[in-house]
Amino acid sequence: MADKTNVQRLPAEELFRAEIDALIAAEKHPVPAGWRMSPRSVLTYICGGQAGDTPITPKYIGHQRLVEIAIATLVTDRALLLIGEPGTAKSWLSEHLTAAINGDSTRVIQGTAGTTEEQIRYSWNYAMLIAQGPSPAAMLKSPVYRAMEEGAIARVEEISRCASEVQDALISILSEKRISVPELGIEVPAQRGFSIIATANTRDKGVNEMSAALKRRFNIVVLPSPESLEEEMEIVRTRVEQLSSGLGLDLAAQLPAGEVVEKVCTIFRELRSGQTLDGAQKLKGTSGVLSTAEAISLLANSILSPMVQASFLLIVLILPQNFSLFNPQYPHPKQGGDTTS
Repeated sequence: MADKTNVQRLPAEELFRAEIDALIAAEKHPVPAGWRMSPRSVLTYICGGQAGDTPITPKYIGHQRLVEIAIATLVTDRALLLIGEPGTAKSWLSEHLTAAINGDSTRVIQGTAGTTEEQIRYSWNYAMLIAQGPSPAAMLKSPVYRAMEEGAIARVEEISRCASEVQDALISILSEKRISVPELGIEVPAQRGFSIIATANTRDKGVNEMSAALKRRFNIVVLPSPESLEEEMEIVRTRVEQLSSGLGLDLAAQLPAGEVVEKVCTIFRELRSGQTLDGAQKLKGTSGVLSTAEAISLLANSILSPMVQASFLLIVLILPQNFSLFNPQYPHPKQGGDTTS
């Protein structure tokens, strides 16, 4: 077995195993079929709290009511669709929900233009198929197939990037709760606890619109961007601290100062909204999303000092016409100033 200390990114159930085990050990409420802990414990794991003597760190900082709706959806065996702007923690929440509920968040299908129906249902080891004919041993089960057999949750990331015929393969699965395998003459029913969590971005271009029939089979939860600057700063600060403490990434630099976090979040929010926070001045937006996730990435991956980080942000991410809006030391090129150095 590979040394887990050298794995670049561990799944959520490995990173937070101590918290999950503590919640299971302290469980006092009914546990649904196929789940490892009760819905209340899942909510505590996601939003933070206490399990005995073990503090539970919040995994999602935002509207707790949205998390409650997501958990209630999964309790009813109904599929869940998380949609929102890029960087609003859709995949993060999906991973942690499955980690808490099943202890395995790795049953994942990544939706792309090249995703096929076989990746949703099943495919074959063609060497064995030719040599022995159709058999269970020759079958390559998809994450959805395995989740149905085990009564667990499968994840479908970026579902709207899949072709329409691939999306439609989920309709019968979500309606009938079974997969037919005509080559073997069998039907595989879903065990209790089976469900699907799908995610979709609202800003992607060239995606395939989900059919009304497929949408009806999901409960849709919209994850908003952080409501306030303080909430976004807390999210960024928490994630950067987690990354710097060894949860998936080793950082060579010190943690960014609070002033730097505030500046980065302020600039990102102003460019996203197209105006300054006080609403006094309009700004020209950028083609990028400048999401909270990108702010985390910028601060977490930088090996520069806080002063250079701020300068780097101004030079690379802010359009020249916006320099004067944030700092009079950076005049608009048309207003004069040396822009050649």
